[in-house]
Amino acid sequence: MPSVRIYQKKEVRLDRLNIKQAQMFKIGNVGLASVKNRLAAAQGPNDGAAKPLSRYYAIRKTKMGKGNRRDLMLTGDMLRNFMVRTVSENKAKASNSTRKERVKAWITNRIEPWAVFSPKNRLVVQQTAQQVLNEIAPRLAIERSLGGRQL
Repeated sequence: MPSVRIYQKKEVRLDRLNIKQAQMFKIGNVGLASVKNRLAAAQGPNDGAAKPLSRYYAIRKTKMGKGNRRDLMLTGDMLRNFMVRTVSENKAKASNSTRKERVKAWITNRIEPWAVFSPKNRLVVQQTAQQVLNEIAPRLAIERSLGGRQL
């Protein structure tokens, strides 16, 4: 099963992806956006409050005018570089694009898992996947009746 790496410089080009991969990219981006929204609200992996910052880091972050919540937005680079990187027909993988941000993400993940789906994130992804399936359902029935690929 082939997968496609997605490189983004200024804009994403999806013209070489087949229909299933483009739909997986859409589902992956919706899931990624819901995780980023949860992190911006300083919520942890269970949709509760995130772990508090250490005392000295909270003081330093507050002096910079960024608040003292674990929202992963000191500079914003780590979440800005967190994007869908690989898409295949049945999965989409997201990761940080630069090595520096991958190291920061790994360290932050050891403190508290952040790059995971919470129950609300799962619900959003399931609703999007259901919407995508509803969009392609008429084509699946026609394809099957014409003797095409069987699911």
